[in-house]
Amino acid sequence: MEADAQRKKLIRDIEDMAARMRKSALDMAFSARGSASHIGAGMSIIDVLAVLYGGVMKLDKGDPIWAGRDRFILSKGHGVLGYYAALAEIGYLSKDDLDTFERSGTFLAGHPVMNRERGIEFTNGSLGMGLSLGVGVALALKKRGGANKVYVLVGDGECNEGAVWEAAMSAAQFKLDNLVAIADCNAFQLGGRNEDIMSVGDMAEKARSFGWNAVTVDGHDAERLYESLTASYENGKPLMIAAKTIKGKGFSMFESDNRWHHAMLSKSQYDSLAEELRSRQP
Repeated sequence: MEADAQRKKLIRDIEDMAARMRKSALDMAFSARGSASHIGAGMSIIDVLAVLYGGVMKLDKGDPIWAGRDRFILSKGHGVLGYYAALAEIGYLSKDDLDTFERSGTFLAGHPVMNRERGIEFTNGSLGMGLSLGVGVALALKKRGGANKVYVLVGDGECNEGAVWEAAMSAAQFKLDNLVAIADCNAFQLGGRNEDIMSVGDMAEKARSFGWNAVTVDGHDAERLYESLTASYENGKPLMIAAKTIKGKGFSMFESDNRWHHAMLSKSQYDSLAEELRSRQP
């Protein structure tokens, strides 16, 4: 009973963390002012990142470069609104840092730039490259005998790139059971719906055909995400979590509207969305 109560509290804490992250992401998107900030892509991954940083990954909040830490790679680098918000939640970034997002001289660019002392493990942004990077990191950690895991968050749109599937084959070949890929399956990319541009079909089924363990989950259900990321799977295989998400999740103006893939917020829009968020507070 005590373990069950602790688990329920953890899930509530993760959900509360995700709500705070959405506010941080909204504030960053607005503070960027003259720069578009990939709002849709950042909002769809917030629940996944809250589960990873709030309940799953091994981290030392006082030491971002602790050798025993798990590694995180944001392959869909334009989703940094969610990423930076998560790093702020665990204390690697401050509110003042977030206020500099995409401003002149900031270290918080529109795609992640490696700054390990602040929790940003790797530079990324050229779509289709993150899983290959994750394979290399996971292979190196395994050869060193470490217990670290590597988590790579990919976009379903970037899986149009052939390098993703070369990496997937390599991960299975090298038996990288310390590698976890989470696919943000929000059904859109810059040019429109994935199914109209280049559908990859069932992401979990495809990953299994490449020799991976794979499951499909609701990417906004903290409990299901936590369960899928902490469950036991067949040894010797990497894991793919196909997270079904809604682009722009959390704000009615953004949800499933691809115009917000890369657009700027006005003051009136920000005020309206901030009020919408406040109205959902208990």
